[in-house]
Amino acid sequence: MSSLINCRGLEKSYGSRALFDGLDLTIGESDRIGIIGPNGAGKTTLLNILAGEDEADSGTVHRRKGLRMAMVPQDPQFDLGESVSTVVTRAAQAHPNPVETETEREVRAQIVMERMGFSQTSVVIGTLSGGWRKRVAVAAALASDPELLLLDEPTNHLDLEGMLHLERLLTSERLAFVLISHDRVFLDRTVSRILEVAPQYPGGVFTAEGSYSGFLHKREAFLTARAQYREGLANRVRRELEWLGRGPKARTTKAQARIDAAEGMQEELKGLDRISVGEVQGIELTGSGRKTKRLLAATQISKSLGGKELFSGLDVLLRPGQCLGVVGANGSGKSTLLRVFAGEIEVDEGAIRRADGLRIVYFDQNREQLDPRMPLRRALAELSDTVVYRGSPVHIVTWAKRFLFSADQLDLPLGELSGGEKARVHIARLMLRPADLLILDEPTNDLDIPTLEVLEESLVDFPGALVLVTHDRLLMDRVATVLLGLGSRQGATFFADVAQWVETVTATRQKTTRKKGSAPREKKKKQGLSYLEK
Repeated sequence: MSSLINCRGLEKSYGSRALFDGLDLTIGESDRIGIIGPNGAGKTTLLNILAGEDEADSGTVHRRKGLRMAMVPQDPQFDLGESVSTVVTRAAQAHPNPVETETEREVRAQIVMERMGFSQTSVVIGTLSGGWRKRVAVAAALASDPELLLLDEPTNHLDLEGMLHLERLLTSERLAFVLISHDRVFLDRTVSRILEVAPQYPGGVFTAEGSYSGFLHKREAFLTARAQYREGLANRVRRELEWLGRGPKARTTKAQARIDAAEGMQEELKGLDRISVGEVQGIELTGSGRKTKRLLAATQISKSLGGKELFSGLDVLLRPGQCLGVVGANGSGKSTLLRVFAGEIEVDEGAIRRADGLRIVYFDQNREQLDPRMPLRRALAELSDTVVYRGSPVHIVTWAKRFLFSADQLDLPLGELSGGEKARVHIARLMLRPADLLILDEPTNDLDIPTLEVLEESLVDFPGALVLVTHDRLLMDRVATVLLGLGSRQGATFFADVAQWVETVTATRQKTTRKKGSAPREKKKKQGLSYLEK
């Protein structure tokens, strides 16, 4: 197999913090690599080095001569006044394959747009949602006919249907790709090698062939073996320290060698302890302890926006211990329904009855409640330098460290924090507010996998009622007790799990295809949209 990129001995640091040291990586013609790791570990930096948009401090990067690469950034930027067709066709023309004619390149651009779900290619980008803009970025990258595709968090802003679409496309394309993602199911279904960037590994990187599930087993074996080695090393160091405590004199070469070896073992043990990875401590969302059996009852509720009916005649009953997962395409009304439950907007028809004194905590996916000028200190503790968590005072420095913030960061404005850091701020705030009903709109956006897993366990244990919108299928299946699908021609429909919803989506797609005699295409927005229509 011919190599596209060869990296040898890469080192990269920011200030005194080393991201990776001595990294070797070879990318072949058919490689499908997933990069994971905690926020700030250097994932995007590594991807940018591969793309040639950043440089390592030392080491070499050799790219095959004439290698065609395309990059899909985490937050793609466009001229919002341009059409989808203009952007994608320009990408096809800007990176021409020498054996293609101009007409063939235009045809390729059109095919890519159709495969990404666009039929109305003249639509202006400024009118599209974040998920559809991400599709434009992927389409433009593919239209450039790359041999290597680099994608930074390609599932961000995509709804579940959009993620399924991207999965099918990546697994059917005959090209190499490297992607960063925190979506565990997406990784399991698309990549054949995992590279984790994290300070807990020698050199800052751990690599394993196979799926994400297989990677977890290999990583566990590595960490277990290292823990056993550390324990044995610690025992040897303890014995040597006892020997050194007796004051041996280096009168012989053998004695001096033992003293030198003991000092070397101490340094090795310190090195193993230094590279332990920082993780968010246990996330414990607080229920109010309320015993009321009926927290919220929605009866025959209906809501329309801009002339489009989102749901009609919907009945929902929320009880303690129940989690309602809400799924559907972008624009199907998921966030609107959550705002209705939270009491932020009224329904057009029907009634909602909330238990007296119901405590509702609402996590907004747009994070509108956080002023970017507010210092981190005030976001974590609004009135003083102490928070009260479960009845006990906790100093703000201790509270901040629980979410991986240092004391030096406390006076930073929120606008200077990364997406993952802002998400951790929200989690910290959630933990201080006892709730009967917890409403979460895309709480996993920007979270790394370790933090996501800690949040997942907390949601499973939450004693109150929960309403959840998330594109993370594993989280949804583990937490939700029932799913509500919005946006189909049949109206709001309940499902047992994500697999049943996907089966329904697929059946609808196939039925539409048979009726048309061609591939399903996106339609203009109108009332009664199916899951596959945006």
